[in-house]
Amino acid sequence: MVCGLPRAGILGAVPRRRARFLLLVVLAGAVSACGGGGGQLAQRDVTVTSTSAPGTAASGTAWAGTGQGGTPRAARVPAVPASRLATPASAKAVARDLTAAERGLRADGRTAASTRSFGRRQQRAYRALAAHPGWVAKVVAAVPADLQAAVQANVDAGAALASLTPADTEAPTTFPDWEILAPAPAAALRSYYDEAAQATGIPWAYLAAIHLVETRVGRIHGLSSAGAQGPMQFIPATWAAYGTGDINSDHDAIQAAARYLASRGGPGDMDRALFSYNNDDRYVAAVKAYASVILDDPKAFDGYYQWQVFYAKRDGTYLLPEGFRPA
Repeated sequence: MVCGLPRAGILGAVPRRRARFLLLVVLAGAVSACGGGGGQLAQRDVTVTSTSAPGTAASGTAWAGTGQGGTPRAARVPAVPASRLATPASAKAVARDLTAAERGLRADGRTAASTRSFGRRQQRAYRALAAHPGWVAKVVAAVPADLQAAVQANVDAGAALASLTPADTEAPTTFPDWEILAPAPAAALRSYYDEAAQATGIPWAYLAAIHLVETRVGRIHGLSSAGAQGPMQFIPATWAAYGTGDINSDHDAIQAAARYLASRGGPGDMDRALFSYNNDDRYVAAVKAYASVILDDPKAFDGYYQWQVFYAKRDGTYLLPEGFRPA
């Protein structure tokens, strides 16, 4: 295994090599992620180049005391109570939002603004569905038939990750020691996944799914109690065996993750490889579910890329926007 992080408020007990940097965040679309920044998230309203096509090779981006790519660190951005965010309040509303978001993310001619909007709308709908499991059957039946498998897979992944936190886990009273940074551009990440896939045979969708679950495609920067580091959450001993370059570089960590998975049975036996990465069947099921959605339609990654970071404390759940760091 590779990763780790204290799981109070996130996912539970830390496994051997790869404890989870899996945020409770994950619970809602099980992959919450993002705010602004980078590539398709550029503020101006430009047409999006989908990452469904392989990207152009780009150099790795490492986390730093500054922002992504060494840019000056922005002023600290406070956490936002999730209760302040617009969330669908009925099964009918969830089905409506998921249909619009899933359709919009798969459409041609999307803009940066529309992709960002659809991704966030999608995540909030899945968060609402996670909070109301009794709505699931009604929602799945209500969305168009060609979207039902993707919706069910996302629901299943979120439930699997949420179940990693024991029901009697006491929620933390403070925020984690994380800084939330803008991720590398989606097209750059796609090029890193493709490079790793070409070198090892590990399908790029699995690397993207792990990246999403572990650190929301590189948004979360922090040190885990198990010593795991970087966007793919390697402990130093595993990094020494499989990594080259900078453990905090998206590029270098993705290549190392692919090498590790290949050494543990992938791509022929991805169940075994993923279990080695994090030894819990629920983790395996979640990563496979997200990967299956991406493999079915690579444009799905463009939605996951937008998912933001949420964190549950004793006094409620909070959005940790890009620029967040503890006071």
